[in-house]
Amino acid sequence: MKEAGVHAGLAVIIVGDDPASRVYVNNKKKMCADIGILSEEYALPAETTQEELLNLVRTLNDKKDIHGILVQLPLPKHIDEKTVLNTIVPEKDVDAFHPVNVGKIMIGDFDFLPCTPAGIMELIAESGIDLEGKNCVVVGRSNIVGKPMAMLLLHKNATVTICHSKTRNLKEICKTADVLVAAVGRAQMITDEYVKEGAVVIDVGMNRLENKKLVGDVDFDSVAPHTSAITPVPGGVGPMTIVTLMKNTVTAAKKANNM
Repeated sequence: MKEAGVHAGLAVIIVGDDPASRVYVNNKKKMCADIGILSEEYALPAETTQEELLNLVRTLNDKKDIHGILVQLPLPKHIDEKTVLNTIVPEKDVDAFHPVNVGKIMIGDFDFLPCTPAGIMELIAESGIDLEGKNCVVVGRSNIVGKPMAMLLLHKNATVTICHSKTRNLKEICKTADVLVAAVGRAQMITDEYVKEGAVVIDVGMNRLENKKLVGDVDFDSVAPHTSAITPVPGGVGPMTIVTLMKNTVTAAKKANNM
């Protein structure tokens, strides 16, 4: 791409000083540097107004050398996430959160995929796991992971169940899963009682215990012996999320330059 005069560019906006967000943003910047993507960071104070943030997004929408715009979530409570994300033009929405991109994912005709679900699909494919006809259970229904994850599994002809805080008989449903995706945000909630022998278990959670240890939504030590494949935390889904962000940025740059 550089030989053709195209230099992919990603703008990352972070508002406030959330420590987890800062770690994510630093990791993204590092990978941009590693693979040669131009990276611009806009670190704004927590008291930034919604209008100030929207004006920055609009400026970046018009910036020719920026192909992807990422607003690090969560935002401070006085800012409406939905309004901000909807202001990013769909062709620069490398997180795939804009309603246009969400709709494209629903019908299977997409330019970008949400980074975490797409990274998980890559892990599954690289591991040689065939999803066709498999029972897949997704625990969690967020717009960022749970819902798009279910759609991507469905596109691969899996039979998909989405569970959430109001689901009855959660353990029994999880135990039917050939592939279990835990994206619930509760430290080590999924124990061996939730897992069928030989299942594939994918842990999306990132939770910090009181002793500062980073753990997932899955109790790794009790679950791992019963699985045919399992992702660790840290080091499993997290790096794949960042790789997919890079991939989406390159895709956006190619599309912007008709490559």
